[in-house]
Amino acid sequence: MNQEAPIIVGLDIGTTKIAAIAGRKNEYGKLEILGFGKAPSFGVQHGMVLNIDQTIKAIRQALENCYASNPNLEINEVYVGIAGHHIKSLQTRGDIVRSDTDAEISQKDIDQLINDQYKTVIPASDQIIDVIPQQYIVDALQNIIYPIGMSGVKVGANFHIITGDKNAIRNINRSVEKSGLRIKDLVLQPLASAAAVMCDMDFEAGVAIVDIGGGTTDLAVFYEGVLKHTAVIPYGGENITNDIKNGLGVLKTQAEQMKVQFGYALADEAKNNAYITIPGLRGQSPKEISVKNLAHIIQARMSEILDFVVYHLKQIGMDNKMLNGGIILTGGGSQLKHLIQLTEYTTGVSARIGYPNEHLASGHTDELTKPMYATCVGLILKGYNDYENDLRAMEDNYVKINTSYFAKERVARQAESAEEWMDEEAEEETADARQDRKARERNASLKGFLDRMKTKIIDMFTEEEDAKL
Repeated sequence: MNQEAPIIVGLDIGTTKIAAIAGRKNEYGKLEILGFGKAPSFGVQHGMVLNIDQTIKAIRQALENCYASNPNLEINEVYVGIAGHHIKSLQTRGDIVRSDTDAEISQKDIDQLINDQYKTVIPASDQIIDVIPQQYIVDALQNIIYPIGMSGVKVGANFHIITGDKNAIRNINRSVEKSGLRIKDLVLQPLASAAAVMCDMDFEAGVAIVDIGGGTTDLAVFYEGVLKHTAVIPYGGENITNDIKNGLGVLKTQAEQMKVQFGYALADEAKNNAYITIPGLRGQSPKEISVKNLAHIIQARMSEILDFVVYHLKQIGMDNKMLNGGIILTGGGSQLKHLIQLTEYTTGVSARIGYPNEHLASGHTDELTKPMYATCVGLILKGYNDYENDLRAMEDNYVKINTSYFAKERVARQAESAEEWMDEEAEEETADARQDRKARERNASLKGFLDRMKTKIIDMFTEEEDAKL
């Protein structure tokens, strides 16, 4: 296990359950689960916190169960998933004009571009949860995924902005903070689930993530590596349970048990002669429930949810020809029998179940591979993505600082070398001058000696001639 990697905790506040999972990435990049706890949720409906006290109790119970699985854990901050019918999304376009056009496009430019989108005008009761870049534009070049390092004057991008109701967000914050925790970030649940059940090929091929939770069904559509659309459908597994309860006249707990054990999403697959015996209340005779009737109730609600999925896909022009990766079903509601067949029949798109074991290391409990924990596992992966991006930014800054330092040192060394070379040249010139002077002095001395000898010889011959005469 990589002891230097941080321990990140995902907290999934759902309608039917609250789950807390702590994990750390190992040296192979796989997620090792260090702690896991869950508790029934009573204060949340349709993904929204309606009873803060009950939600706090459920969060604390989930944390206690997580500590029980690993007493050495210390949990202070968490990544929290958010959903609910109050969640909305919109598309925007943003641009900036760079002042230093000679420099490369940097992360600072991208950060400025993203931060400007938080000034987008939205209803006063809403709050921006996340700003997600889709495709960048540099001058006349479009559909750029990674513009850092390029050159250009104008940098722009298309953005997918996710908003939510301020009060709903405030209630989540209060519930978590009063439980003794800090929220590191709020993450849209379908994006967290997508991170847990998708691989790189899914992002490129084009897929629709359908996360069927207890209170809502969350939708996220990806195509060519870009998030195209998100939506929250205000129906989930809890609605199916209530339909069974009201339609068959049973208790809610009995309806939930029948849905899980005997439920079929496709009524044609249920046996005609199969019946479920329900104990009578207070001495009443037992009640027999037809499995076929149970399946008809489940199929009616699931078909309605899938009709919403089809509606959203048509709204963005993502028909069955574009979703080469098909539909990935996840969440607790995806465990209904024959849901894949119903999904393919309703949407005309191939479907499969998404399990959160794509990024998990071996050694975890089998329960964590269930689709209902996809959001919680995805929250941990989102936390690690932020951690690695921050680490990479720090390393880039470190390299830039050191590059600048070494460049200055290199210039200084070059200057020192130049000065030393000039001094050596000056010394060499001085030595040469001294040698030239000495040579000239020697030549002058030799010439003077020869001139004196020549004069004496001439005088000697002149004296001999004068004597003969």
